[in-house]
Formats: sequence, C-alpha cells, structure tokens
Amino acid sequence: MLSINDLKFDANGLIPAIVVDADSGKVLTLAYMNRESLSISLSEGRTCFWSRSRQKLWHKGETSGNVQYIRTITADCDRDALVIVVDKKGPACHLGTDSCFNDPLYISQSGEPFCVEKLYQLLMERKESLPENSYTTYLFQKGLDKILKKIGEESTEVIIAGKAQDKAETVYEIADLMYHVMVLMVEMGISVTDVRKELASRHIIDHKVKQEKMT
Repeated sequence: MLSINDLKFDANGLIPAIVVDADSGKVLTLAYMNRESLSISLSEGRTCFWSRSRQKLWHKGETSGNVQYIRTITADCDRDALVIVVDKKGPACHLGTDSCFNDPLYISQSGEPFCVEKLYQLLMERKESLPENSYTTYLFQKGLDKILKKIGEESTEVIIAGKAQDKAETVYEIADLMYHVMVLMVEMGISVTDVRKELASRHIIDHKVKQEKMT
C-alpha cells in the first residue's frame, strides 16, 4: 500500500484524479487534488478536491448533495495520477449530467463499445416512446405474461444448445435470453445497479449458509 508521500505532485502541488463510477465503470470526471484534499478524502471516505478556478478546497456534494463515497484509490505506474472508484449519489457533473464526458470528438466506424447500461437505457426509451415496427415495443405492449413466456422459451433454447455443446449457438441463445431478461427488468423497474449490487453482496455470504439456503 502506498502513502501520500509516495505520490508525485506537480509544480503547483496538484495531482490529477480520474473519478470512475463503481457500478458502471464509467468515467465521471477529471479533477485535481493537493495533499490536503487527498488527506481529507482518505480520512472521510468521500471525495474532496482542489478547485483550480476558485483556489480552495472543494468537497464534492457540499452544495448539490451529489456526494461520492470512495471505494478505492489507485495510483498509476509513475505515481503522478490517480483513479478513484466511487459510489455516487446523484450526477457527477455540475450541468446535471451523469458524467462530465458527454461530447464525442471522434467515433470510429465500428461505433461506441457495447455496454449493458446502454442497452438498458435504450430499452427504457423504447418503453417510453413505443416506436412502431419494434419487437421491443411489441413485448411491452403485450405485457408481463408475454415477457415471462419469452424468457421461458429462451431459457429452454439455452439448455438445448448447451446440451448439444454447441458454443456458438449457446452464445447466441444466451444473448437472446439476456435481452428478454433486461426487458423484464425495465418492465418491473429493476435497474442494472440493483442486480450488480445483489451479485456483489454474495461475495460475503458464508458458503455453508448459502448451501443451506439452496437445500
């Protein structure tokens, strides 16, 4: 484990800190810390930065309430930059957006990388707008019973493909199953974060207790 004394601050006594959402892995903001703000962050478990424009300490969320609770702080190989993984309460950006990074400068022809959160957001938008000729619209219009039926059908397809040890087909069917499960999540108001937190909580469950619950 490093100490503050192991870090390299610049000529102004600052070190850049990249803040990342613990749940989504999304970069939230780039801020700066001096020794005092980093010490405060370590002691309080909440992000505190140095505002270069105001030339003063800046406790994230002190006015907005959008506090960031620290999970980990990691230095890079040169020890002159930090990555801070946080649990955030509310938007990270002062403009009210989830992240400060929202304006693309370049996107390759292959497009933006896929992530579950983007698919979930798309499904939420589809439920709200219900565009015509959309299979997702069809599922939402048919309702819960239809969604559950499709999940049952896709689960069976996964089992059949897995039993046949057909890897490519199994991947295809798992993708179908995951899509329909996410439609169910949107229908029931279950977020990706809800599921991620449930999975994370299972790391601390005693194996014996878990086994007893299963029997």
